[in-house]
Amino acid sequence: MMSCNQNSSNPKEIAAQKIDSLFNSLYNEGEPGGSVMIMKGDEVFFAKSYGIADMETKAPIDANTFFNIASVSKQFTAMAILKLHQEGKLSLEDNIKKYFPEFKGDFFERIQIKHLLSQCSGLPDNRPRDDRHFVLTATDMQSIEFFKDLEEINFEPGTNYEYQNPTFQLCYAIIEKVSGQSFEEYMKQNIFDPSGMTETVYFEAERNIPRMSHGYIPEDSTNAWKQYDYMEESFFATKADGGIYTSINEFVKWEKALQDNLIISDSLKQIAHSPITPVSGSTFSSYQNRPYTSYGYGWFIEEKPGMPRKVYHTGDNGGYQIYAGRFPEKKVLVLVFENRNDHSRWKMVEELDAIVKEAGLLE
Repeated sequence: MMSCNQNSSNPKEIAAQKIDSLFNSLYNEGEPGGSVMIMKGDEVFFAKSYGIADMETKAPIDANTFFNIASVSKQFTAMAILKLHQEGKLSLEDNIKKYFPEFKGDFFERIQIKHLLSQCSGLPDNRPRDDRHFVLTATDMQSIEFFKDLEEINFEPGTNYEYQNPTFQLCYAIIEKVSGQSFEEYMKQNIFDPSGMTETVYFEAERNIPRMSHGYIPEDSTNAWKQYDYMEESFFATKADGGIYTSINEFVKWEKALQDNLIISDSLKQIAHSPITPVSGSTFSSYQNRPYTSYGYGWFIEEKPGMPRKVYHTGDNGGYQIYAGRFPEKKVLVLVFENRNDHSRWKMVEELDAIVKEAGLLE
C-alpha cells in the first residue's frame, strides 16, 4: 500500500492521502464503516478498513470481514450460465419455455436466457408482498412461483432495460436443471473453488458465515444504529440475485480468475463485458440509470467521455452498500464494501475515479 506521507509530492502518495481522507470523512469512530481496496495490476495501491463489523461484539472491519455483496452476486450467476453455454449444455438463445413448460404465458417462448442476463426480458417483479413472512424468508424457487400464471410482460424482450431480481432466480433454476446439481454445489465446484474463493458462501438462515458483518441503518436522531439485514429487509434469503457473503480479500481472487480467464474464455468474457442493453434513459427502471451506461451479462458498463471503459456492479441489501468496479484496459480495480448506506455511493465513486485518474493510474 502507498504510504501516507503528509509532505509527499508524489502524485500516488497524494492520491492515497486523499482516499484515506475521503473515507475518514464518511465514517465516525465506533460506527459501521467499510473496507476499501484499490489495485493496479497485481499491486495493491490502497487498502484500508474503517469502522465496526458487528455493533454487538464491536468486532472491527478488516479485509477479511464478510459482507453481503447483494447484487454484485449477479455476475457469479451470469458466469455460471456462460460456462454452461460454453460447454454446450445450454444456449443463451434458448427460450425460457424450454425450461419451464408449466409457465402459461406464450411470451416465455420469446424470452431467451440472454434477456435474463442483460436485464431486458420485459418480465415484471410481481412477487407477492402482502405476506410479510414470505417477503422476509422467500427462497429463489419460492420467488419464481408467480411466473407460472403471469399474464403479461412490460415490453417485448430485448427492447428496453428494466432491472429485475426474479429473472436471476430463473437462472438459479436453469442452472440446477441443466447441471443436475444443486445451485450451491454447482457454484462451489465450478465458480468459487476454481477461483480460490474457498470461504465464500451464500446466505442461509442459521448458516455459520466466517467473520460475518451485519448491515446497519442509522436510527433517526438517536445516534444509534439499527441492524438491518435478514428478517429486517425483504427478499434477503434469495441467492442467485444477491446472496453471496464474501470479503475484499476473497473478491480479489475472483477478479484474478476473471483476468486469467479461469472460468470462461476471454472472447465470451468480452461479450459479457460489452454494452448489450442501453440503461441510460430507460422509462422502466431508475437503477443506475445515468448517462453513458449499459448492461452486459451480469455487469454494468460505463463509457464516459474522457475516461476508459468501466465494468462494474453495485449492491444494495439491508444496510449493505457495495461497489465493485474496474477499468479492464488499465487493469485498475476499485472495491468498496460497506455495512451502512447513509451516504451517496455514486458521489463517492466519482471522487475515487477522479483521484485515481489524477494519480496517473488510468494512463
